[in-house]
Parts: sequence; structure tokens; C-alpha cells
Amino acid sequence: MTIAPQTPRDVPTTAEVKAAIPAHCFERKLSTSILYAVFSVALTLALGILAMLSVPLTWAWAPVWIVYAYVNGTVAVGVWVIAHECGHRAFAPTIKVQDAIGYVLHSALLVPYFSWQRSHAIHHGKTNHITEGETHVPKRIQTSRATRAFNARRRFGAKTHGAFTVVSRLGIGWPSYLLMGATGGEERGVTNHFWPSRPFSQALFPDRWKAKVKWSSVGVLGTLGLLSWWAIASSPWQVLAVYVGPYFVVNAWLVTYTWLQHTDADIPHYDADDWSFVRGAFCSVDRPYGPIVDALHHRIGTTHVAHHLDAKIPHYHAAEATAAIREAFPDLYRFNPTPIRKALWRVAKDCHVVAPTSNGWQFTQDDSSATSSHRLDTAA
Repeated sequence: MTIAPQTPRDVPTTAEVKAAIPAHCFERKLSTSILYAVFSVALTLALGILAMLSVPLTWAWAPVWIVYAYVNGTVAVGVWVIAHECGHRAFAPTIKVQDAIGYVLHSALLVPYFSWQRSHAIHHGKTNHITEGETHVPKRIQTSRATRAFNARRRFGAKTHGAFTVVSRLGIGWPSYLLMGATGGEERGVTNHFWPSRPFSQALFPDRWKAKVKWSSVGVLGTLGLLSWWAIASSPWQVLAVYVGPYFVVNAWLVTYTWLQHTDADIPHYDADDWSFVRGAFCSVDRPYGPIVDALHHRIGTTHVAHHLDAKIPHYHAAEATAAIREAFPDLYRFNPTPIRKALWRVAKDCHVVAPTSNGWQFTQDDSSATSSHRLDTAA
């Protein structure tokens, strides 16, 4: 849905948002969270073991392995979401317990737990901030990055450029972000989630985080060691079929979620003068992923507005919190009913460069709008 332009005066405070959500939605129960974690982990492992024991490792069975990769990769996203809740302190009241669980689960998926906890916290803290945001930050018009995007779109055509964007982001977007900060905050330079020091920018990880970043790398290296042992003890082909295939599907889902949750033709970004935490959080958008995906992924895509307004709400209370937010702030809450594949194509094709308007920085396909750029004045 399209949201009417809002001035800072129209946006509620964090206290007003929290007051609109039932108090019990903030309650975190370790036993409940563990049940959901066990469900996702057990289902992922069961499918992997079943495939390993019943599907031959031959080229004739390659189509079956492709289907398996999609199915179990989709299931394993549930494990990813549980670890993500640990990083947000939404899993349990005890920090050490959820850090231990999140560290193991994210490391098993080759995710640097503490590193991503830090960068993701910045994403939440500066959602849709045009200069200080993190992940899927659009290119600002009149910059060299914007010029390159316009030139590529003209040279290859909008459809070819959009297709390349989809394939590259879903295929290698996640590791590119971890290794080089691709689509991250432009102001922070080239960052690396495994090495928080030179030659990479140190803007993302202050000194107090450097030890945690290195422990995150230890966890990922441990998983890579186990995978190497598995490949030697059994077969590299088995590791590729059982683990690597679903791993890339998990990454594709992750990029799809993070991309579509904050990007569309009518979703603005704001500069420092007009941005606020709540205003940025209400730039999140919920989308229809369907009951099966919702159940497997713990409703991460259909309750994301609530998640950004308060990330400590556990997923099993998020639907109720979302209903309360939608009722209390109908002019701010965003739900876009566009089917996911259609929305993904639209975003990949049209949402690259933003230009300043009277309602924030909006996506544009016309580089001539640079000549009429002006400072935002949303209060006008």
C-alpha cells in the first residue's frame, strides 16, 4: 500500500508505539523458544539425513538433489531466524543462554554470529537512513555509484539489468556483504565481518567489538573444518549435495527478505534532518509469504514492521503485535499484497537510485532529476 507523506510531527514516539502493543507480547519464554528451535533444527537435519541415505549421488539424480536443495534450504531458514532472534535478545531473558544457542546455530550456517549481530543492530538502529543505514542502502543520485547504475541500465536495458541484479544478489549477495560490505552503508567503506581491521574499514566494528568478531570467525572456521572432515571421510560430492546446495538457498531467502522488507518503489529513505527511529522503522513493509513459509520461517516476512519497532518481541507474539500496530497506526503500517516474485522483479528492475523529494529520498529511473535535486523539507 502507498503511505501518504508524513511529517515528523505525525510519527508517534517509541513509548506510544510500545503502549499500543499488549504487554505480554514482550514476554520471552526460554522453553517456548527452544521448542521452535528444536522444530527447525530437527526438520533440517531429518531432511538432510533422509536425502543422504536415499538419494544416489549420480548425475541422473541431479534434478532430485536440486529439489532437495530448495526444500531443505527453505526449511533451514527457520534455523537462521531462531539464531537471529538470539542476536536480538528475543529468544530468552538470559543473554548467555541465547548467545550460546545463536552462536552455534549461526556458525553452523557459516554466519559470523557476533559480527552480524553488530551490523544488524546498526541496520535496526538506522533503518532507511540514507547515509547511516546498513544493508540494501540505495545509491544517491549525483554520485558515481548512481551514474554507473544508470549507465548499466541504459546499456543493457531495464530487464537484462534487473535479471542480472536478481541473480547476483540472490546468488552471491550475502557472502559479498559479509566479505566486502556490498549494499552496506556507503559511508563506512569496504567492511569485512571476519576481519575487523586493516585493510578493511574499521567503521563498522569499534575496538570493543573486535574480539567478538574474531570469535565469530572461529565459529565459522570450526564449521568449515567439520565440512572438510566430512568431505574427506565421505565424499566432497556428498557435502556439496547435502549441505552446500541448501546453503545457497538459505542465502537467497535471506537476501529476498532483507531486500523486500525495506525496499519498493514507494518506500522512502530519509536524511539526518528528517529521519527518526520510529519513522525509519515504519518504512519496513510486511508481505504475503503464505502459511507454509510463514510457519517454517517463524513469520519473519509477515511481521517485520513489528520486529523493527521492537526487535525483542519474540516471533510467537509478533502476529498479535502486528495486529495491534495495524489498528493503532493504520496510516503508517505497511502491508504490500504484491506476490513475492513480482515484487522482487519490480525492486530489482526499478529500485536502485534515489533522489530527494518533498517526501524523503524516493527511487527514480530518471537521472535528469539530478538537475532539480533539492534539500528535503518534509515539514512543508
